[in-house]
Amino acid sequence: MNTRRLREAGASPAPNALLERLLAAVRPEFRAARLEFPTSDPVFGSAPCRVPNCPRPARGQGLCQGHHQRWVRAGRPDLDVFVATTDPRWRRQRPNLVCGVGGCGYGVARRGLCQLHAQRWERAGRPDLTGWVADRPAGGQPATGTVCRIGHCALWPEAGGLFCYPHTRTWKANGRPEVAMFVAGFADVGIDHESIRLSDLGPQLRLEIQYALQCRHDERATQTPPAVVMQVARFLAGTAVTSLLERSERDWRGQIGRPAPKDSNPRALLAYAHRKVADLAEADGWDAEFPRDVWQLRRLGFPGNQTFVFTGIGQPWLRELVKRWLRGRLASGVGLEAARRGLRSLTRFAGFLDHTGISGLAELDRGVLERYLADLRGELVGRQRHGDQIGQLGGFLRAIRQHGWDPSLPPTALIFSDDYPHRAERPPRALAEHVMAQLEHADNLARWPNPAYRLATLILMRAGLRVSDALRLPSDCLVADSAGAPYLRYFNHKMRREALVPIDEELRALIAGQQAHVGAAPVLFPRPTKNPDRTAPVSSSTYRLALYQWLTACDVRDAAGQPVHLTPHQWRHTLGTRLINRDVPQEVVRRILDHDSAQMTAHYARLHDTTVRRHWEAARKVDIRGQRITLDPDGPLAEAAWAKQRLSRATQALPNGYCSLPVVKTCPHANACLTCPMFLTTAEFLPHHREQRAQVIQLVTAAQARGQTRLAEMNQQVAANLDRIITSLENDPPDRAADAT
Repeated sequence: MNTRRLREAGASPAPNALLERLLAAVRPEFRAARLEFPTSDPVFGSAPCRVPNCPRPARGQGLCQGHHQRWVRAGRPDLDVFVATTDPRWRRQRPNLVCGVGGCGYGVARRGLCQLHAQRWERAGRPDLTGWVADRPAGGQPATGTVCRIGHCALWPEAGGLFCYPHTRTWKANGRPEVAMFVAGFADVGIDHESIRLSDLGPQLRLEIQYALQCRHDERATQTPPAVVMQVARFLAGTAVTSLLERSERDWRGQIGRPAPKDSNPRALLAYAHRKVADLAEADGWDAEFPRDVWQLRRLGFPGNQTFVFTGIGQPWLRELVKRWLRGRLASGVGLEAARRGLRSLTRFAGFLDHTGISGLAELDRGVLERYLADLRGELVGRQRHGDQIGQLGGFLRAIRQHGWDPSLPPTALIFSDDYPHRAERPPRALAEHVMAQLEHADNLARWPNPAYRLATLILMRAGLRVSDALRLPSDCLVADSAGAPYLRYFNHKMRREALVPIDEELRALIAGQQAHVGAAPVLFPRPTKNPDRTAPVSSSTYRLALYQWLTACDVRDAAGQPVHLTPHQWRHTLGTRLINRDVPQEVVRRILDHDSAQMTAHYARLHDTTVRRHWEAARKVDIRGQRITLDPDGPLAEAAWAKQRLSRATQALPNGYCSLPVVKTCPHANACLTCPMFLTTAEFLPHHREQRAQVIQLVTAAQARGQTRLAEMNQQVAANLDRIITSLENDPPDRAADAT
């Protein structure tokens, strides 16, 4: 086996050292060749069989193995009826038939008679059996109290033997085993426990399986029935290996059981055992993992079974630098996915350097980078990965120069800001209100088959959490301020900090109900399966699958009548957009969504600006003559007109309208805006116009009475303008009037 093969297989170069580590790691309670666990064990046990008075662990259909087989042989009748009527004892525990002759306690040999009475009946010429049996005396019997050695059997033992006739035949058929072992076999039918027998495995292989079972028991992450362990033990006993590390994990997966997905449980257990033994043999922190071409991140304290593979970087000098860079990034707290993007980017860069013949860091000047940037653009132009690839390479080069890892890097090997592609502004991802109305409808929410998933959906909609943060909520996630107002406390995994978000009373009551349902579970949404201690939350993939099924059941449609496809994160965008459109200050929205900067929150603010503009464009605008003013929203001056109108609102807003004169010019009409050709107004100011008209009519009447002709003429012009404005705005359609407010 070559070096690479050994590395992939995780083979230990010092088997004696592995044996020593196994002997030191395996505790005495897991060192026995026969391991027994009670049904209450959270990993190797399970709930008892549904049949009353049968304490054996349940497997299929909630029945133990024996009762499940009996149910299948009976034709799979109604399960509740079967559970209530079947004998709780297994076949081996049920009593054997006794001889039909009254007073005889021997077991039946043939024709319902024991061996002795059957011979006598045959010698009598086989008369009518019923009459013959009625006339027969019991005959001799063993000493008082002597019965078969099998614990549940009350039949008389055969002459000179230890067992009754049926059990004697069974004992002989099994090769006349040692008596105690034979008797124990009838007692060991799974009552109170199931056993794992590893006696057929070699010494080191047995220790390795015992160590894996100990790890599985300590982690308490998934249930592992002893039957599954025995499948693995029997498979390994039929191989010639002395250690799991003699083959790779991939080889073991391909050799045990039937093709996937059949026999997935023993396959997964064998792969798990291989990983645990390999970690024990090889794991020793960064010192041991750094030189390898495949990093097993679990050995470095990261969750799961993820790896970093460096075999795609063929240049040793580049591979070493990439490893140093990624080790530093992981040590600084960068997430695994962000570090993996860097590895992917530099793996692609390594392929480019190999293709162009670059053999060392000293040849990596600005000219090479420009060629790479051009090559990158040809492949990824217009895609988000384009800028990310450039950024990862730039960060890598800066780290080499900053930490002095290799002084041969040319000073011209730089990535500049102009090298990044222009990023088009991404459109908002908020859901339309008519879509949200369908999603929030009580009838649709009631379609959730799982109340926990329904609650998670409401939390995503109303609190704006990311889906991973919502599903990982602790069970004690409710807090209240001094006034009793409820808040949701969660951990923002992206920002790596705790955060609070205000919630409504209905959501607080639903969360309190879920807390009562999960009881002492440390998380609000525990995974329903393979989670003995209920510490593992529901995964986002599981929730997403349930979400898509729910959307299909609700038949949610968009404005075009097409089925809606959404992601849970869009509810976060929708909440932010709703808050902005309700004039919630941007800083408040930032705090509610726990953004690290105002830049992301400003994305929702831009949508708010667009929303206001849409209303402004749809509103009916009239001048002092009552003539409608129209603007083409798609015209060349649309953006400029909107900017000017916003500035006018901010600096020259009038009580009853807006001035359309550019702010750089001087108004020649003083305060007589109602006679000014630059004046614009909308239906929202109708009450002001009516009130002002009444005042103007009073002024005109008073001026005429006093003979003030000039003053009366000026105000008559204002009154005429007001009449035209009011008439025009009153004739505005109701929908436009509503849009103008």
